[in-house]
Amino acid sequence: MKEELAWKKFLRNLLIMVGSRNRPQLRRPTWIIVLISIVCVFLITAYIYPPQTSKPSACYFFSSQGCGATHVEVPKVIARELTDRELESRVVINEILNVDPAKTKIPKVAFLFLTPGSLPFEKLWHMFFKGHEGKFSVYVHASREKPVHVSPYFVGREIHSEPVGWGKFSMVEAERRLLANALLDPDNQHFVLLSDSCIPVRKFDFMYNYLLLTNVSFIDCYVDAGPHGNGRYIERMLPEVEKKDFRKGSQWFSMKRQHAIIVMADSLYFTKFKHHCRPNMEGGKNCYADEHYLPTFFSMRDPGGIANWSVTYVDWSERKWHPRSYKALDITHQLIKKIASIDQSPHYTSDMKRSVVITPCILNNLKRPCYLFARKFFPETQDKLIKIFSNSTLF
Repeated sequence: MKEELAWKKFLRNLLIMVGSRNRPQLRRPTWIIVLISIVCVFLITAYIYPPQTSKPSACYFFSSQGCGATHVEVPKVIARELTDRELESRVVINEILNVDPAKTKIPKVAFLFLTPGSLPFEKLWHMFFKGHEGKFSVYVHASREKPVHVSPYFVGREIHSEPVGWGKFSMVEAERRLLANALLDPDNQHFVLLSDSCIPVRKFDFMYNYLLLTNVSFIDCYVDAGPHGNGRYIERMLPEVEKKDFRKGSQWFSMKRQHAIIVMADSLYFTKFKHHCRPNMEGGKNCYADEHYLPTFFSMRDPGGIANWSVTYVDWSERKWHPRSYKALDITHQLIKKIASIDQSPHYTSDMKRSVVITPCILNNLKRPCYLFARKFFPETQDKLIKIFSNSTLF
Protein backbone atom coordinates (compact mmCIF):
# COMPACT_ATOMS: atom_id res chain seq x y z
CA MET A 1 0.00 0.00 0.00
CA LYS A 2 2.84 2.42 0.92
CA GLU A 3 4.58 1.68 -2.37
CA GLU A 4 1.40 2.40 -4.36
CA LEU A 5 0.86 5.78 -2.60
CA ALA A 6 4.48 6.75 -3.15
CA TRP A 7 4.20 5.84 -6.82
CA LYS A 8 0.98 7.93 -7.28
CA LYS A 9 2.59 10.92 -5.53
CA PHE A 10 5.67 10.60 -7.71
CA LEU A 11 3.59 10.58 -10.91
CA ARG A 12 1.53 13.57 -9.76
CA ASN A 13 4.63 15.63 -8.97
CA LEU A 14 6.23 14.58 -12.23
CA LEU A 15 3.21 15.58 -14.27
CA ILE A 16 3.01 18.92 -12.49
CA MET A 17 6.67 19.50 -13.16
CA VAL A 18 6.41 18.46 -16.83
CA GLY A 19 3.01 19.93 -17.68
CA SER A 20 3.18 23.32 -15.85
CA ARG A 21 2.06 26.23 -18.08
CA ASN A 22 4.61 28.57 -16.48
CA ARG A 23 7.63 26.49 -17.31
CA PRO A 24 9.73 27.55 -20.33
CA GLN A 25 9.33 25.54 -23.62
CA LEU A 26 11.66 22.55 -23.77
CA ARG A 27 13.32 21.57 -26.95
CA ARG A 28 12.03 18.45 -28.79
CA PRO A 29 14.97 16.19 -27.79
CA THR A 30 14.36 17.08 -24.14
CA TRP A 31 10.68 16.09 -24.46
CA ILE A 32 11.61 12.75 -25.96
CA ILE A 33 14.03 12.03 -23.10
CA VAL A 34 11.38 12.93 -20.51
CA LEU A 35 8.76 10.67 -22.14
CA ILE A 36 11.16 7.75 -22.37
CA SER A 37 12.11 8.24 -18.72
CA ILE A 38 8.44 8.20 -17.66
CA VAL A 39 7.76 4.99 -19.60
CA CYS A 40 10.87 3.30 -18.16
CA VAL A 41 9.94 4.24 -14.60
CA PHE A 42 6.39 2.96 -15.19
CA LEU A 43 7.60 -0.39 -16.56
CA ILE A 44 10.12 -0.91 -13.78
CA THR A 45 7.53 -0.11 -11.08
CA ALA A 46 4.91 -2.37 -12.67
CA TYR A 47 7.41 -5.21 -12.81
CA ILE A 48 8.47 -4.80 -9.18
CA TYR A 49 4.94 -4.19 -7.81
CA PRO A 50 2.45 -6.25 -9.82
CA PRO A 51 -1.24 -5.69 -9.07
CA GLN A 52 -2.54 -7.71 -6.13
CA THR A 53 -5.60 -9.53 -7.48
CA SER A 54 -7.22 -12.86 -6.81
CA LYS A 55 -6.25 -14.05 -10.29
CA PRO A 56 -2.95 -15.86 -10.79
CA SER A 57 -0.06 -13.60 -11.76
CA ALA A 58 1.01 -15.97 -14.52
CA CYS A 59 -1.20 -14.17 -17.05
CA TYR A 60 -0.43 -10.61 -15.92
CA PHE A 61 1.42 -8.90 -18.79
CA PHE A 62 4.26 -7.60 -16.65
CA SER A 63 4.63 -10.64 -14.48
CA SER A 64 8.12 -12.01 -14.03
CA GLN A 65 6.60 -15.47 -14.58
CA GLY A 66 5.66 -14.68 -18.16
CA CYS A 67 2.27 -15.16 -19.81
CA GLY A 68 1.94 -18.89 -20.12
CA ALA A 69 -1.10 -21.06 -19.48
CA THR A 70 -3.15 -20.31 -16.42
CA HIS A 71 -1.63 -21.96 -13.40
CA VAL A 72 -4.17 -23.77 -11.25
CA GLU A 73 -3.19 -25.08 -7.87
CA VAL A 74 -4.32 -28.72 -7.69
CA PRO A 75 -4.80 -29.85 -4.12
CA LYS A 76 -2.60 -32.80 -3.30
CA VAL A 77 -4.39 -35.95 -2.14
CA ILE A 78 -2.48 -37.06 0.88
CA ALA A 79 -2.80 -40.82 1.29
CA ARG A 80 -3.65 -41.98 4.75
CA GLU A 81 -0.74 -43.60 6.52
CA LEU A 82 -1.37 -47.32 6.75
CA THR A 83 -1.40 -49.07 10.08
CA ASP A 84 1.13 -51.81 10.76
CA ARG A 85 -1.53 -54.48 10.37
CA GLU A 86 -2.65 -53.05 7.04
CA LEU A 87 0.92 -53.10 5.72
CA GLU A 88 1.37 -56.69 6.86
CA SER A 89 -1.94 -57.68 5.26
CA ARG A 90 -1.07 -56.08 1.93
CA VAL A 91 2.34 -57.71 1.81
CA VAL A 92 0.88 -61.17 2.38
CA ILE A 93 -1.99 -60.70 -0.12
CA ASN A 94 0.30 -59.32 -2.82
CA GLU A 95 2.75 -62.16 -2.38
CA ILE A 96 -0.02 -64.75 -2.74
CA LEU A 97 -1.43 -63.04 -5.84
CA ASN A 98 2.01 -62.84 -7.47
CA VAL A 99 2.71 -66.56 -7.09
CA ASP A 100 1.42 -68.74 -9.93
CA PRO A 101 -0.92 -71.51 -8.72
CA ALA A 102 0.66 -74.94 -8.51
CA LYS A 103 -0.12 -77.11 -11.52
CA THR A 104 -1.95 -80.37 -10.94
CA LYS A 105 -2.53 -83.31 -13.26
CA ILE A 106 -6.28 -83.23 -12.85
CA PRO A 107 -7.57 -80.14 -11.05
CA LYS A 108 -10.64 -80.68 -8.91
CA VAL A 109 -13.63 -78.60 -7.93
CA ALA A 110 -14.34 -78.75 -4.19
CA PHE A 111 -18.02 -78.69 -3.24
CA LEU A 112 -18.54 -77.18 0.21
CA PHE A 113 -21.97 -77.97 1.62
CA LEU A 114 -23.14 -75.78 4.50
CA THR A 115 -26.16 -77.55 6.02
CA PRO A 116 -27.92 -78.06 9.36
CA GLY A 117 -28.06 -81.84 8.85
CA SER A 118 -28.86 -84.28 6.06
CA LEU A 119 -28.80 -83.05 2.47
CA PRO A 120 -32.24 -83.48 0.85
CA PHE A 121 -30.85 -83.44 -2.70
CA GLU A 122 -28.13 -86.08 -2.37
CA LYS A 123 -29.74 -88.27 -5.03
CA LEU A 124 -29.73 -85.39 -7.48
CA TRP A 125 -26.12 -84.53 -6.66
CA HIS A 126 -25.19 -88.19 -7.05
CA MET A 127 -26.47 -88.07 -10.64
CA PHE A 128 -24.53 -84.85 -11.17
CA PHE A 129 -21.22 -86.31 -9.90
CA LYS A 130 -21.52 -89.80 -11.41
CA GLY A 131 -18.89 -90.57 -14.02
CA HIS A 132 -16.61 -87.69 -13.04
CA GLU A 133 -14.67 -89.28 -10.21
CA GLY A 134 -11.31 -87.63 -9.66
CA LYS A 135 -12.55 -84.22 -10.82
CA PHE A 136 -14.40 -83.22 -7.66
CA SER A 137 -14.31 -83.51 -3.89
CA VAL A 138 -17.06 -83.10 -1.30
CA TYR A 139 -17.00 -81.49 2.16
CA VAL A 140 -20.00 -81.25 4.47
CA HIS A 141 -20.39 -78.87 7.42
CA ALA A 142 -23.44 -80.08 9.37
CA SER A 143 -24.10 -77.56 12.14
CA ARG A 144 -26.95 -79.28 14.04
CA GLU A 145 -26.99 -83.03 13.55
CA LYS A 146 -24.99 -85.78 11.87
CA PRO A 147 -26.28 -86.27 8.32
CA VAL A 148 -27.65 -89.53 6.99
CA HIS A 149 -26.26 -90.16 3.50
CA VAL A 150 -27.77 -91.95 0.53
CA SER A 151 -24.88 -91.34 -1.86
CA PRO A 152 -21.39 -92.86 -1.48
CA TYR A 153 -19.93 -89.55 -2.67
CA PHE A 154 -21.00 -87.99 0.65
CA VAL A 155 -20.17 -90.80 3.04
CA GLY A 156 -17.35 -89.87 5.43
CA ARG A 157 -17.08 -86.34 4.02
CA GLU A 158 -18.22 -84.45 7.12
CA ILE A 159 -15.74 -82.07 8.70
CA HIS A 160 -15.58 -80.84 12.27
CA SER A 161 -18.58 -78.55 12.60
CA GLU A 162 -19.81 -75.92 15.00
CA PRO A 163 -23.30 -74.46 15.54
CA VAL A 164 -24.26 -71.83 12.97
CA GLY A 165 -26.80 -69.06 13.61
CA TRP A 166 -28.64 -67.31 10.80
CA GLY A 167 -27.16 -63.87 10.22
CA LYS A 168 -24.43 -64.39 12.80
CA PHE A 169 -20.69 -64.37 12.31
CA SER A 170 -20.62 -68.12 12.93
CA MET A 171 -21.76 -68.39 9.28
CA VAL A 172 -18.48 -66.83 8.08
CA GLU A 173 -16.49 -69.02 10.47
CA ALA A 174 -18.17 -72.12 9.05
CA GLU A 175 -17.28 -71.01 5.50
CA ARG A 176 -13.63 -70.62 6.49
CA ARG A 177 -13.71 -74.00 8.20
CA LEU A 178 -14.88 -75.62 4.96
CA LEU A 179 -12.24 -73.77 2.92
CA ALA A 180 -9.46 -74.78 5.31
CA ASN A 181 -10.36 -78.47 5.06
CA ALA A 182 -10.64 -78.34 1.27
CA LEU A 183 -7.30 -76.51 0.89
CA LEU A 184 -5.50 -79.49 2.44
CA ASP A 185 -5.96 -81.24 -0.92
CA PRO A 186 -3.56 -79.56 -3.39
CA ASP A 187 -5.63 -80.80 -6.34
CA ASN A 188 -8.61 -78.68 -5.29
CA GLN A 189 -8.34 -75.60 -7.50
CA HIS A 190 -11.83 -74.14 -7.21
CA PHE A 191 -14.19 -74.02 -4.24
CA VAL A 192 -17.99 -73.78 -4.44
CA LEU A 193 -20.08 -72.96 -1.37
CA LEU A 194 -23.57 -74.50 -1.45
CA SER A 195 -26.50 -74.83 0.94
CA ASP A 196 -28.83 -77.74 1.56
CA SER A 197 -31.42 -76.09 -0.72
CA CYS A 198 -29.09 -75.80 -3.73
CA ILE A 199 -29.38 -77.78 -6.96
CA PRO A 200 -27.30 -77.95 -10.17
CA VAL A 201 -28.79 -76.40 -13.32
CA ARG A 202 -26.01 -77.54 -15.68
CA LYS A 203 -24.23 -80.80 -16.42
CA PHE A 204 -20.92 -81.49 -14.68
CA ASP A 205 -18.70 -80.96 -17.73
CA PHE A 206 -20.18 -77.55 -18.45
CA MET A 207 -19.68 -76.52 -14.81
CA TYR A 208 -16.13 -77.89 -14.70
CA ASN A 209 -14.96 -75.99 -17.77
CA TYR A 210 -16.84 -72.84 -16.77
CA LEU A 211 -14.99 -72.60 -13.45
CA LEU A 212 -11.54 -73.90 -14.35
CA LEU A 213 -11.06 -72.17 -17.70
CA THR A 214 -11.37 -68.71 -16.14
CA ASN A 215 -9.05 -66.90 -13.77
CA VAL A 216 -11.61 -65.18 -11.56
CA SER A 217 -13.61 -65.93 -8.46
CA PHE A 218 -17.37 -65.62 -8.64
CA ILE A 219 -18.00 -63.44 -5.62
CA ASP A 220 -21.18 -61.39 -5.68
CA CYS A 221 -20.35 -57.72 -5.10
CA TYR A 222 -22.24 -54.45 -5.54
CA VAL A 223 -22.97 -51.10 -3.87
CA ASP A 224 -26.27 -50.75 -2.03
CA ALA A 225 -26.58 -47.19 -0.74
CA GLY A 226 -29.78 -47.99 1.16
CA PRO A 227 -30.40 -49.00 4.78
CA HIS A 228 -29.80 -52.71 4.06
CA GLY A 229 -26.47 -51.96 2.40
CA ASN A 230 -24.26 -49.04 3.40
CA GLY A 231 -26.78 -48.25 6.13
CA ARG A 232 -25.34 -51.22 8.03
CA TYR A 233 -21.86 -49.71 8.13
CA ILE A 234 -20.55 -48.29 11.40
CA GLU A 235 -17.51 -46.05 11.84
CA ARG A 236 -15.87 -48.47 14.24
CA MET A 237 -14.55 -50.16 11.08
CA LEU A 238 -12.27 -47.19 10.48
CA PRO A 239 -9.55 -46.67 9.49
CA GLU A 240 -9.16 -49.93 7.56
CA VAL A 241 -12.69 -50.05 6.10
CA GLU A 242 -14.26 -46.79 4.96
CA LYS A 243 -17.92 -46.41 4.13
CA LYS A 244 -17.15 -45.86 0.44
CA ASP A 245 -15.52 -49.33 0.37
CA PHE A 246 -18.46 -51.15 1.99
CA ARG A 247 -20.02 -53.73 -0.37
CA LYS A 248 -22.85 -56.25 -0.35
CA GLY A 249 -23.37 -59.60 -2.05
CA SER A 250 -24.66 -63.14 -1.80
CA GLN A 251 -22.63 -65.40 0.46
CA TRP A 252 -22.73 -68.32 -2.01
CA PHE A 253 -19.33 -67.92 -3.64
CA SER A 254 -17.23 -69.89 -6.09
CA MET A 255 -13.59 -69.16 -5.43
CA LYS A 256 -10.23 -69.95 -7.06
CA ARG A 257 -7.45 -71.42 -4.92
CA GLN A 258 -5.43 -68.19 -4.66
CA HIS A 259 -8.38 -66.37 -3.17
CA ALA A 260 -9.19 -69.22 -0.82
CA ILE A 261 -5.63 -69.01 0.56
CA ILE A 262 -6.00 -65.23 0.94
CA VAL A 263 -9.17 -65.75 2.98
CA MET A 264 -7.28 -68.13 5.23
CA ALA A 265 -4.43 -65.62 5.61
CA ASP A 266 -6.68 -62.68 6.43
CA SER A 267 -6.90 -61.71 10.05
CA LEU A 268 -7.30 -57.95 9.86
CA TYR A 269 -10.58 -57.65 7.96
CA PHE A 270 -11.94 -60.88 9.37
CA THR A 271 -11.57 -59.44 12.88
CA LYS A 272 -13.06 -56.08 11.86
CA PHE A 273 -16.22 -57.73 10.57
CA LYS A 274 -16.39 -60.14 13.47
CA HIS A 275 -16.59 -57.29 15.97
CA HIS A 276 -18.35 -54.60 13.95
CA CYS A 277 -20.73 -56.36 11.55
CA ARG A 278 -23.29 -58.33 13.52
CA PRO A 279 -26.97 -58.21 14.49
CA ASN A 280 -28.18 -55.81 17.20
CA MET A 281 -25.37 -53.27 17.01
CA GLU A 282 -25.45 -49.74 18.42
CA GLY A 283 -28.14 -47.55 16.93
CA GLY A 284 -30.35 -50.57 16.30
CA LYS A 285 -28.36 -51.56 13.22
CA ASN A 286 -28.23 -55.14 11.99
CA CYS A 287 -25.19 -56.10 9.94
CA TYR A 288 -24.80 -59.58 8.43
CA ALA A 289 -21.15 -60.42 7.83
CA ASP A 290 -21.89 -63.26 5.40
CA GLU A 291 -23.33 -60.62 3.03
CA HIS A 292 -20.58 -58.03 3.47
CA TYR A 293 -17.22 -59.48 4.54
CA LEU A 294 -16.04 -61.19 1.35
CA PRO A 295 -17.55 -58.66 -1.10
CA THR A 296 -15.92 -55.77 0.78
CA PHE A 297 -12.62 -57.57 1.33
CA PHE A 298 -12.09 -58.58 -2.31
CA SER A 299 -13.44 -55.30 -3.67
CA MET A 300 -10.68 -53.58 -1.68
CA ARG A 301 -7.81 -56.00 -2.17
CA ASP A 302 -8.34 -57.62 -5.59
CA PRO A 303 -11.29 -56.01 -7.41
CA GLY A 304 -10.09 -57.19 -10.82
CA GLY A 305 -9.96 -60.79 -9.63
CA ILE A 306 -13.69 -61.20 -8.97
CA ALA A 307 -16.60 -61.42 -11.41
CA ASN A 308 -19.07 -59.48 -9.20
CA TRP A 309 -21.78 -62.11 -9.52
CA SER A 310 -22.48 -65.48 -7.96
CA VAL A 311 -22.89 -68.61 -10.07
CA THR A 312 -25.72 -69.68 -7.75
CA TYR A 313 -29.09 -68.28 -8.82
CA VAL A 314 -31.55 -66.91 -6.29
CA ASP A 315 -34.69 -64.84 -6.88
CA TRP A 316 -34.90 -61.66 -4.78
CA SER A 317 -37.41 -59.92 -7.06
CA GLU A 318 -40.14 -60.11 -4.40
CA ARG A 319 -37.93 -57.92 -2.17
CA LYS A 320 -38.77 -59.79 1.03
CA TRP A 321 -36.50 -60.76 3.91
CA HIS A 322 -35.92 -64.14 2.26
CA PRO A 323 -35.70 -65.03 -1.44
CA ARG A 324 -38.37 -66.89 -3.33
CA SER A 325 -38.62 -70.61 -2.57
CA TYR A 326 -39.65 -73.24 -5.10
CA LYS A 327 -42.16 -76.02 -4.39
CA ALA A 328 -42.96 -79.14 -6.42
CA LEU A 329 -45.74 -77.35 -8.33
CA ASP A 330 -43.23 -74.74 -9.52
CA ILE A 331 -40.82 -77.22 -11.08
CA THR A 332 -40.98 -77.35 -14.86
CA HIS A 333 -38.57 -77.76 -17.72
CA GLN A 334 -39.23 -74.12 -18.62
CA LEU A 335 -38.21 -72.91 -15.15
CA ILE A 336 -34.86 -74.69 -15.26
CA LYS A 337 -34.28 -73.56 -18.86
CA LYS A 338 -35.04 -69.96 -17.89
CA ILE A 339 -32.58 -70.03 -14.96
CA ALA A 340 -29.85 -71.68 -17.03
CA SER A 341 -30.16 -69.14 -19.86
CA ILE A 342 -29.97 -65.93 -17.78
CA ASP A 343 -26.96 -63.87 -18.89
CA GLN A 344 -27.14 -60.91 -16.52
CA SER A 345 -27.20 -60.76 -12.75
CA PRO A 346 -29.69 -58.40 -11.05
CA HIS A 347 -28.93 -56.80 -7.68
CA TYR A 348 -31.90 -55.35 -5.81
CA THR A 349 -30.96 -52.33 -3.72
CA SER A 350 -32.69 -50.92 -0.65
CA ASP A 351 -32.34 -47.23 -1.51
CA MET A 352 -35.29 -44.86 -1.90
CA LYS A 353 -35.49 -45.50 -5.65
CA ARG A 354 -35.57 -49.28 -5.11
CA SER A 355 -33.20 -49.46 -8.05
CA VAL A 356 -31.87 -52.64 -9.64
CA VAL A 357 -28.17 -52.90 -10.48
CA ILE A 358 -27.63 -55.12 -13.53
CA THR A 359 -24.30 -56.92 -13.96
CA PRO A 360 -23.79 -58.54 -17.39
CA CYS A 361 -22.11 -61.93 -17.11
CA ILE A 362 -19.00 -61.55 -19.26
CA LEU A 363 -16.16 -64.09 -19.24
CA ASN A 364 -13.11 -63.86 -21.49
CA ASN A 365 -14.80 -60.91 -23.24
CA LEU A 366 -17.86 -62.99 -24.11
CA LYS A 367 -21.34 -62.79 -22.63
CA ARG A 368 -22.10 -66.09 -20.96
CA PRO A 369 -24.87 -67.71 -18.91
CA CYS A 370 -24.52 -66.58 -15.30
CA TYR A 371 -25.62 -69.59 -13.29
CA LEU A 372 -24.47 -73.15 -12.67
CA PHE A 373 -26.55 -73.75 -9.53
CA ALA A 374 -29.77 -72.44 -8.00
CA ARG A 375 -31.59 -72.12 -4.68
CA LYS A 376 -33.96 -72.18 -2.70
CA PHE A 377 -35.74 -75.47 -3.48
CA PHE A 378 -37.91 -77.45 -1.08
CA PRO A 379 -37.00 -81.16 -0.60
CA GLU A 380 -40.31 -82.15 -2.23
CA THR A 381 -38.96 -80.96 -5.60
CA GLN A 382 -36.24 -83.62 -5.86
CA ASP A 383 -38.21 -86.27 -7.78
CA LYS A 384 -39.33 -83.83 -10.47
CA LEU A 385 -35.84 -82.38 -10.72
CA ILE A 386 -34.30 -85.87 -11.15
CA LYS A 387 -36.77 -86.56 -13.94
CA ILE A 388 -35.88 -83.33 -15.73
CA PHE A 389 -32.18 -83.93 -15.11
CA SER A 390 -32.38 -87.43 -16.57
CA ASN A 391 -34.33 -86.60 -19.71
CA SER A 392 -33.02 -83.19 -20.70
CA THR A 393 -29.89 -82.12 -22.54
CA LEU A 394 -30.40 -78.65 -21.04
CA PHE A 395 -28.29 -79.39 -17.98
